[in-house]
Amino acid sequence: MPVADGKQYINRMDQLKANIWYEGQKVTGKLSAHPAFKGVIHSQAKLYDLQYRSDLKDVMTWTAGASGKRFGTSYLTPKSREDLEKRRQAIQEWAKLSHGMLGRTPDYMNTALMTFASSAAILKGQSEACADNMRKYFEFVRENDLALTHTFIKPQVNRSSSYEESDPKIIDAQIIDKNDDGIVIHGARLLATQGGTTDEIMVFPSGAQLPQLIGSEPHAFAFAIPNNTPGLKFYCRESFDYGKSRFDHPLGSQFEEMDTIVVFDHVTVPWGRVFLHGDIFVNNRLYKDSGFFPHVTHQVICKNIIKTEFILGLIQKMIDEINIGEYQHIHDKVSEVIISLETLKGFIYSSEAQADVNEWGVYTPAIEPLLAASQYYPKVYPRYVEIIQLIGASGLVTIPTEADFKSERKEDIDHFLQSAKSQGEDKVRLYRLAWDASMSAFGSRQVLYERFFFGDPVRLATSLYCQYKKQPYVDRVTAFLADLQKEE
Repeated sequence: MPVADGKQYINRMDQLKANIWYEGQKVTGKLSAHPAFKGVIHSQAKLYDLQYRSDLKDVMTWTAGASGKRFGTSYLTPKSREDLEKRRQAIQEWAKLSHGMLGRTPDYMNTALMTFASSAAILKGQSEACADNMRKYFEFVRENDLALTHTFIKPQVNRSSSYEESDPKIIDAQIIDKNDDGIVIHGARLLATQGGTTDEIMVFPSGAQLPQLIGSEPHAFAFAIPNNTPGLKFYCRESFDYGKSRFDHPLGSQFEEMDTIVVFDHVTVPWGRVFLHGDIFVNNRLYKDSGFFPHVTHQVICKNIIKTEFILGLIQKMIDEINIGEYQHIHDKVSEVIISLETLKGFIYSSEAQADVNEWGVYTPAIEPLLAASQYYPKVYPRYVEIIQLIGASGLVTIPTEADFKSERKEDIDHFLQSAKSQGEDKVRLYRLAWDASMSAFGSRQVLYERFFFGDPVRLATSLYCQYKKQPYVDRVTAFLADLQKEE
């Protein structure tokens, strides 16, 4: 059965033996037992197990024609409004397991891969073989229900508009050779989230390349390789899972997604795994014309709705715990979160209501509401965190650890930290959750993640401005002014 379960996923991670470096040491042994990775691996395993729950089977999976094979719904290429709605339901069931705190669950990359495979004809501009490679790779990932990471961000060396890399010691990943075996990639890319806890890495172009820029062809590439490919290295940041208990770090202990720097040290990518290798025209079409943006943004905003619901529930539970629900300034703050939640739902429902079949025969959500959503959420999520802090106040730092409640002073702490609803231990358990969502290293990373998930906010605004169909409204104003002149 192509649908994987959690045990299969964990076994794959333990057997892969990718070249991962953490705190100056190469990671050895079982990855699922390593303190920096075990939390997210076991949480992600639960996602796979969810596909086997009898009450969710028809939401989380689908049957491919007469073959009878079941695949994860995130691989479903939507051909109707019902397919799009089914995808939303599956995305949100997975998101509920982490309360939206896992941003790189497998459905994100499965969605991206689905869009590239369905529009693989774009890659014929590079070669017929590249288009065929993309289709075959999609089938391979779907058949084996693999977990993928990805990378497309260049290292932050010099962000000035005039900067071109000229140092003979390469920094930005690029094609340095083509031979009978494949293309050779050397250099680095940033921010492969879950870089060490997936089966393979899919490498996207870093964006549009200027055709007139000399030497841009080596930067126009796309491919996918196993995470244990020779020469491929992952360098990790500090883990925000500090090995504490679920009581002390309820979110970080389960949902810490490691971010990694990816280094390609003369990595040979076999021709059968190459999707693009130097064609600037194809490079510049890949995102724009494939359906990538609407489908991936649809997945992300569906997840963000679940995350917002969790934040709303957390805030209300804090309010109930210390009995402050009678105050109007509290109502005002909670109303902000309610409004944003309903706004996000509106973006998704609008995108689905206006969905249409794209040139590749894929039923695609309307991009305009999703572009608006991609501008909106990075602004409201930091406000959610601020509201948690404003409501929690000193309660967010009056949070003894689990060890304190197991000590001989438990009775004292229970008494002096009690709330209107609970003894001290249960109140602190709640407020440690609020602290982990808003003030810990894990919570701070969530804010940064949501601020920049969709990219540079100024460029996003430009994209929304340029793509939004404003002319009908301009025409309406023009017609009104013309009618005024006629009446004068």
